[in-house]
Formats: sequence, structure tokens, C-alpha cells
Amino acid sequence: MEFVRFGNTGMTVSKLCLGCMTYGKPTDRWPWALDEETSRPFFRKALDLGINFFDTADIYANGASEEVTGRALRDFTNRDEIVLATKVFNPMGPGPNDKGLSRKHIMSAIDASLKRLGTDYVDLYQIHRWDDNTPIEETMEALHDIVKAGKARYIGASSMAAWQFAKAQYTADLHGWTRFVSMQPQYNLVYREEEREMLPFCEDQKIAVIPWSPLARGLLTGKRTKERNETKRAETDAFGKSLYTDADFAIADRVTQLAEARGIPASQVALAWMLQKPVITAPIIGASKPGHLEDAVNALSVKLSDDEVKQLEELYRPRAVAGI
Repeated sequence: MEFVRFGNTGMTVSKLCLGCMTYGKPTDRWPWALDEETSRPFFRKALDLGINFFDTADIYANGASEEVTGRALRDFTNRDEIVLATKVFNPMGPGPNDKGLSRKHIMSAIDASLKRLGTDYVDLYQIHRWDDNTPIEETMEALHDIVKAGKARYIGASSMAAWQFAKAQYTADLHGWTRFVSMQPQYNLVYREEEREMLPFCEDQKIAVIPWSPLARGLLTGKRTKERNETKRAETDAFGKSLYTDADFAIADRVTQLAEARGIPASQVALAWMLQKPVITAPIIGASKPGHLEDAVNALSVKLSDDEVKQLEELYRPRAVAGI
């Protein structure tokens, strides 16, 4: 495993982060999620491979992901040896204050997440999306207070416009509050709109970048075609269907072709492309089948030539912003 400094902080993370949305229990929204017994070996394997960075969210499996993640990590490792991240924003109940980034919800959500995770603190507490209904001053002060209370070591953000992220950082600086140290955007070979503003901003400001969906919901693994969706998730993931189109399969086919020429899995090619970007800190990978984690770790040793990178990138065309 390779390790890297987390943006402009002193914290060090593995160059791959295990995303834990897959783990918890099947629900109507996540029928493809794995139950706890099936999930636990993935945590042990990740730790054995040197992964020390784990990302979840309160909304995943309606809180079950945090519970399963917390129990597995308590059983398999020392808390201080790992970097644990979770998120806040999405609805966690039917009430009008059970969602968003108000002070009321954030303060309740962090305590609920810590209880489910079975820990006194998270290393990274992230806002899952931007909240148009709450002044950014209220959100940033609440997050600052959580850090000062010792419930989170750092704060991060995910999937928003670059101007919104810059506004949040400016607000923190203006008041002497805690700044965001990371951005979790959607970024992969078929969705590269973040290259316009967000990634250059993060590089300039030394913000850690931890992309979600680096394999485009499995589209870049070579397992899916226009005619065939191999996974239950691909068949039932309504959000995923909103992110990608049939036109993206041309890029996915190019990944597969290059992988076949190399004699390696397509997923390794797609991850290697991302890992070679200097601005990227640690892609958030998913693992639901044996071999997924090994393939991801093996991608760390795959080096693409300039010509191969050109082949992978040349088919991309600008597209509408998605996932925000």
C-alpha cells in the first residue's frame, strides 16, 4: 500500500479509501447492499491490504452502514490506526429538521453517527451536499463547534459548485472557523466536468480530493454493456441511472480494449488513470465481490503511458453537471 498526506493536513491516508455504502443491510433503496455477515470479510481484507481510510454516511442503508462499519473496525483494528469518515445532510427521519445543514440537524446528526459507529470521534465529518435553505455561516459555525468539541478531527465537503466551496472556505476564514480540508466530487473517465473549476481550485488550495464513483457505478469495469447490466445494483440503482448514458459506453469500451491489451482488469486501467492525476488524494472504491479489493490495490502499480492516457481521454465530450 502507498500512503499520502491528506491535503494540507498532517494526517496520512492510504491512496485508496474503502467506501462503505455497500455494507449494512438490504433496503428498498439499497436492495444490493450486503448484510453484516457478508460485509465483515471486506473490512478485514482491506485492513490486511494496508487500507486505513474508510468512508461512510448516515444515510447509507438508513444508518446500518455506520453500525456495521463501526463494529467491524472495532473488532479488527485499533481505532487510532484508521481514518474514519462519515457525512451529514440527507433525510434521516420524516420531520422537517431531520435533514439539511442547519445547526439543529448537524448537532443531532453527529451524535447519532457517533453512537452508530461506536466511537467518540470521526476523523473526517463531511457535508454530503450543499444546503440552499441554510445560511453557510450557520453551517460552518456548527461544524467548527463540532471540531472544537472533539467530535471530529477535520471537516470536508462533497459534490457542489466550485463557487459554493469557495464561499464556504471564505466564510470560515472570515470568522476564524475551521476550514474544509477535503472535497469528495464525482470524478471518473466518463464524468470529468470537475476538471473545469473544482479540481484546479483544490490543487491551488491544497485541498485533499477523494472522488466518489471512480469506476462510474461499475460502468468502467468491463462487466456492463448497453445490452447487459450484470449487477443487481446496476439494475436497481435509480440515482446511478441518472448519472450516465449510453454514450458513455464508448469510453468504457476503450478502457476494456486497453485493459485487454495490457492483460489486466478494466477496473485497474480506470483507477490507474485517476491515480496518475497529481490532484487526486485517494479514490473511494467499492467492493462487493472477492477480488475487488485486490484489483484496486494492484492498480497502484499500473503506470499508463502518455499515449494510453490520450486514448482514454480523447472520446470525452462536455456534459451536463450531474450528482450535485
